[in-house]
Amino acid sequence: MIQSSLNNGLRYAVRSYGNAVGYCSLSIKVGTRHEEGFHSGIAHFLEHTLFKGTSHKTSAAINNTLERLGGELNAYTTKEEIVLHATVLKKDLAKAASLLLEIASDAQFPEDEIEVEKGVVIDEIASYKDFPAEEIYDLFEEKLFEGHPLSKPILGTEESVRAISSDELKRFCRKFFTADRMVLSMVSPLPEADMVKMVEKIAAKAGIPAQGTAENAQEAAAKQEAILERRHFCQSIRKDNNEVNCVMGGYAPSLEAEEERIAAILLCNMLGGPSSNSMLGSILREKHGWVYNVECNYTPYSDSGVVAISFGCDRDNLKKCTAAIHRQLAKLLSAPVSEKKLAAAKRQILGQNAIGMENGEAQCLSMGKSILCFGQVPDDEQVVSRIMSVTAEQLHKTARELFCKENINTLIFN
Repeated sequence: MIQSSLNNGLRYAVRSYGNAVGYCSLSIKVGTRHEEGFHSGIAHFLEHTLFKGTSHKTSAAINNTLERLGGELNAYTTKEEIVLHATVLKKDLAKAASLLLEIASDAQFPEDEIEVEKGVVIDEIASYKDFPAEEIYDLFEEKLFEGHPLSKPILGTEESVRAISSDELKRFCRKFFTADRMVLSMVSPLPEADMVKMVEKIAAKAGIPAQGTAENAQEAAAKQEAILERRHFCQSIRKDNNEVNCVMGGYAPSLEAEEERIAAILLCNMLGGPSSNSMLGSILREKHGWVYNVECNYTPYSDSGVVAISFGCDRDNLKKCTAAIHRQLAKLLSAPVSEKKLAAAKRQILGQNAIGMENGEAQCLSMGKSILCFGQVPDDEQVVSRIMSVTAEQLHKTARELFCKENINTLIFN
């Protein structure tokens, strides 16, 4: 892997991997939490409308550029980043990367196109009502971070989306779509030196501004982030759904707290990771059949994080499920796990990570996020070392911090 930066501040990472397919992504350090001074949901709406035309390509031309070659073009928005990514045959990688940078640097946001897209996004907002497992998690974070930029819903509201204009989208781009906030990643069978030359050529042609205006820089330096006030809640909301949905959890380590973050990742994977032998999965699903699925997710942000246990069940099983979860948490809080269990947990998560990273797209997206968050992509040895260095005592300390009574908030759709 080669990772470096260009003179304008654009960072990049390239890795030679695979046989016939190439992947590229453009990660931009801006998301829902950066929307102050703009309508709520503008980051997500901008992600939708970036593809609606540039100075040189219409919306139809953008869609056809890669799809007629058998490729795919996509994007997503989080609370702290917007990511554009593409999958193509290796010979078309330059076209894909060039298109991503053209979209990011020259989107025109035609009024007629964005009016059509408003209907799409508003329908997406409405559709969340049909997915209570997703709706409840979003509401849980809104309550947990109330009064802080992290509380904002990614999709915005119907009213806020209707109010977004082409001029506002352009202003948002001018402020945040700059080279110093971007990472271009590539994974393909091509030689890494060739991909570096490709990055240099494409970036020079795109003409992305190096950084925001001096006025924006001064504004950002002067503005202080809202202080996160810790909250505690236990709330049940009546819903006419067939099953009950529940989220239990609280605050967790930020991206910057490396030791605590790695311990939290390992702990949550043990408790409610994707395998059926997780502590909660083995009890709630495999032994009793009370739930179809139960998860323990950890989401780190730049200055905080969220740990959340989530499940859906029949109303008659809600008390049984919550009681079983509290019993499992009590075990984690009472004493450190045995060295045997810790070693098994480490082997499992390292295996899951290795298998997941066999996917070229997953590699590409992970590379972009790592540079955006940490300034570099760790190599395989570093990843293994960080996991293997977690001790039973560290895991116990993390469990006491994450799952103590004061940090357990509960939200139920009943």
